[in-house]
Amino acid sequence: MSNNGPHPSESEKSLPRLDNSRFAPANRRRLSAPALRTFLAIADLWGLTEEQRLLIFGYPSRSKYHKWCKQAGEHGAFTLGVDVLTRISAILGIHQGLGILFQTEQLGVEWLRTPHDAIIFGRRPPLDLVTSGSQDGLLTVRRFLDAARGGLYMQPTIIDEAFAPYGDAEIIFR
Repeated sequence: MSNNGPHPSESEKSLPRLDNSRFAPANRRRLSAPALRTFLAIADLWGLTEEQRLLIFGYPSRSKYHKWCKQAGEHGAFTLGVDVLTRISAILGIHQGLGILFQTEQLGVEWLRTPHDAIIFGRRPPLDLVTSGSQDGLLTVRRFLDAARGGLYMQPTIIDEAFAPYGDAEIIFR
């Protein structure tokens, strides 16, 4: 709103509005059980402790966490908050990034657990940021992997090292 009163200015009227329907309880309810089941499978793959899982979720009570897990396992209906779903989304993005960057799931897990030289990790394993309890830590690792997929920050993988760029003679124009 402008400082001239309760009415929006012309420029404020033309701004696009955020589509809040994705945050609607019905949509969150539809996504909650499958999202949590997927998170639990990734957490198992990564070998996360219960404590680490709770930290990723922003440290809800253990009883609430176990209730969610039980309901998800039984394909029951429940509604996670926007914060928890955002955290799960970050984990899914991290998992996807690792799957793209590394030849095997195990290599991706090793990367998560190995100290890293990038400044944002402070010579600590990226998993420390993932399990810091903050949404920002999760999103930082996700953004790092997204950037690495674009060629920033990380050394080339075995596949990338073997890549030879195409030469002019190999490009065919029709």
